[in-house]
Amino acid sequence: MRKQQDITVGMRSILVDWLVEVADEYKLHTETTHLAVNYIDRFLSHMAVLRGKLQLVGAAAMFVAAKFEEIYPPYLGEFVYITDDTYTKKQVLRMEHLILKVLNFDVAVPTSNQFLKRYLKSAGADKKTEFLAQYLCELALVEFDCTQYLPSMIAASAVSLASYTVSGKIWDDTMEHYMQYELQDLVPCIKRLHEILSGASKNSLQALFEKYKDAKYDCVSNIVAPATLPFEEMAEC
Repeated sequence: MRKQQDITVGMRSILVDWLVEVADEYKLHTETTHLAVNYIDRFLSHMAVLRGKLQLVGAAAMFVAAKFEEIYPPYLGEFVYITDDTYTKKQVLRMEHLILKVLNFDVAVPTSNQFLKRYLKSAGADKKTEFLAQYLCELALVEFDCTQYLPSMIAASAVSLASYTVSGKIWDDTMEHYMQYELQDLVPCIKRLHEILSGASKNSLQALFEKYKDAKYDCVSNIVAPATLPFEEMAEC
């Protein structure tokens, strides 16, 4: 975001929140949203964008991600429609080409969602833990400061925090073996995710909170975050 003079971190968060709604509306895979946000952040790190074009960047990034990830991606016209016809098909296509050029066509990238799937399987997580970890990884997409953490670290931290929230177990040898992290490496990221989760219900951006209130996600956004995290006790183990 250092290159940006006309858009703020808050505007980026609003954009990601909107993309979550778009993905939900068109039944897109969670991975599509993760990819789109990755493309947006990388694009914004290279190109200065006017605030009036930020939604266009988001729509075009989602268009690229959907074509890469979905078997049946929405048509181009749908990405014009979701912007309330603010932009034309030609503008979306031009932005798509610009994004691909700036990204050097590197669209197959690791995301926290990819790592999460493997980590959850190795941890033998139940459905509630799985959905809560998925929710945490998506919440991290909205917060720009979470880009400081590697996708694998966000995923491991999400599994750890979700496991602790649901079952009281924050870490064990199996997690360490498969995730290749020690708990102490994850503490800053876990603390940040805990902070985000604690404030999610009161956040002005509610797309993810509403999404995960649904029964198909076991209503995990209604889960109350732990009041504290037991790092001191575990550090002595």
